[in-house]
Amino acid sequence: MQDDTSDDKYGIAAGELRSFIERYERLEEEKKEVAEQQKEVMAEAKGRGYDVKVIRKIVALRKRDKDDIAEEEAVLEMYMAALGMS
Repeated sequence: MQDDTSDDKYGIAAGELRSFIERYERLEEEKKEVAEQQKEVMAEAKGRGYDVKVIRKIVALRKRDKDDIAEEEAVLEMYMAALGMS
């Protein structure tokens, strides 16, 4: 009988492979749990009268580089001016 951790005929260490897969699966589960917690936070914010769409936009902006944001805003203003929207 072949040991669970030994290489099989394809040169794969089954135990090591299983370990990677199980670790990845645990991370997937943790990611689902975090996503649920994020939904709960947004539901609470909405219940308190905050606009969650705006909160999400702020969170996204806080992740970005300030120079990238400034450049995007400058281009947006330029396009809006070209269309007579400013």
